[in-house]
Amino acid sequence: MAVDNRKADATEESLHRIFTVPEAPDSTLGRIEKEISENLNAFLQTHIAATEKPLVDIEKDFSSADIPETPSFVSDHTHFLLDKLVAQSVHTSAPSFIGHMTSALPYFLMPLSKIMIGLNQNLVKIETSKAFTPLERQVLGMLHNLIYHESEDFYQQWMHSANHSLGAFCSGGTIANITALWVARNQALRPDGDFRGVAQEGLFKAMKHYGYDDLAVLVSERGHYSLKKAADVLGIGRDSLIAIKTDDNNRIDLQALSRTLADLKSRNIKPFAIIGVAGTTETGNIDPLEQMADIAQAHDCHFHVDAAWGGATLMSDKYRSLLRGIERADSVTIDAHKQLYVPMGAGMVIFKNPALMTAIEHHAEYILRKGSKDLGSHTLEGSRSGMAMLLFASMNIISRPGYEMLINNSIEKAKHFAALIEAHPDFELISEPELCLLTYRYVPAATQKALTLASAEEKKALLNALNDLTKFIQKRQRESGKSFVSRTRLNPVKWDRKLTTVFRVVLANPLTTETILEDVLTEQQALAKESSISLPTIQSLTDRILKREQISYS
Repeated sequence: MAVDNRKADATEESLHRIFTVPEAPDSTLGRIEKEISENLNAFLQTHIAATEKPLVDIEKDFSSADIPETPSFVSDHTHFLLDKLVAQSVHTSAPSFIGHMTSALPYFLMPLSKIMIGLNQNLVKIETSKAFTPLERQVLGMLHNLIYHESEDFYQQWMHSANHSLGAFCSGGTIANITALWVARNQALRPDGDFRGVAQEGLFKAMKHYGYDDLAVLVSERGHYSLKKAADVLGIGRDSLIAIKTDDNNRIDLQALSRTLADLKSRNIKPFAIIGVAGTTETGNIDPLEQMADIAQAHDCHFHVDAAWGGATLMSDKYRSLLRGIERADSVTIDAHKQLYVPMGAGMVIFKNPALMTAIEHHAEYILRKGSKDLGSHTLEGSRSGMAMLLFASMNIISRPGYEMLINNSIEKAKHFAALIEAHPDFELISEPELCLLTYRYVPAATQKALTLASAEEKKALLNALNDLTKFIQKRQRESGKSFVSRTRLNPVKWDRKLTTVFRVVLANPLTTETILEDVLTEQQALAKESSISLPTIQSLTDRILKREQISYS
């Protein structure tokens, strides 16, 4: 066997070579690119959620904190990445990976992403992005039109206006939500007389000028954790993000919202934003947006809708009405990396009024000059890639009717899975799907009967053991690698609002079949029997309760 004695060196010639486009079609880089493509294709065609290898073993391959003193050949390092990184990655596009938002992507995005990477445009500034800037402005206009349906004249006037913006492309829903609340805070504490506004003089002077004792943002208890980050970053404090209780369907309780607003007013606290959730992260439920818009208007609050999950539903004529009232929002968050099927790192915040983003406008002499069309003057993030190009391509290639089919299928698949769960004697549906999310858990049929007959103490013990069993099944299923569902904790009314561990499923992947969903339940039922602690405890309690009740009825 021949021994490869090659040695890579850091020379000016070798560095120049790796920055130069290879001319020969059969160049080393060309062969490497072909090998990577073939390897990725093989990986993506393997329909398992993950290979079974402990994380602690994977960490051994990434344990050195030293920057190498000698370079590697591209071919050698490529093989390392294929063996140690790709092979041990989570197969998020697998049809049986139904636990999170990540899903199979349209295959055309892989070759098209080479345009984005190869051109390496920086969307902070026209000088570093040129055509990518009007493209991104058009994408924001298309999403604005999807939400608000303004006239053609409106978009011709505002879409490419140097002094206005219809929104911002962000790395995700977190930055989108922070941006929306940043605008809302600066609008509430805007310049007034000699006061130059919170953006210029800060929160302390703003509060003194306006005479408020505190500020508040209101959202349901199912609001996304990014909103706490926003409250922290904006200086109002996490305690000022006030969680309003939800009803039996995980939607905000409007009466509780009104009572809280009245209480804040009595304590001289200014609620500057109310947030409606269009697709809660845990259950996919949608707040009553129309009524919330009325309340926000009556209390002079910025009305923001976090539609990171549900926003894509607007593509569907059949289900668009689920988001009725969203068109009255002052701002809306939508994540394209959820059900608009583009790679991770693509969120947007859209503003109804093109002038709203002037509240956070910023400039610099060497960049983002006044009067320029630079996107960075209205964004929290500075340097950004041209991710909008991939969404632009998807909306053109898939089209709205194509997205409608994807959305409709995902919602109807969730309804089908919910029906499977309800028909199965050993499973309990926890939350009915509105969108493509639902929650459920494994509860043996006999235990379901025992729960109706148990004393308060027995019920508590059974529910605790069921929580442990749910966690056991979910972890064991993840480790097996055949399929994957996530888990969360909810407070179902049925179980007296007790914190309950449940399976959480997201059915966005168009490749997920009804047979796969049946197999997921079958696997979970089998895994439950492997529990050596939780299941025996449940069975013992169940037998005792049922035996006692049978005796008392005899």
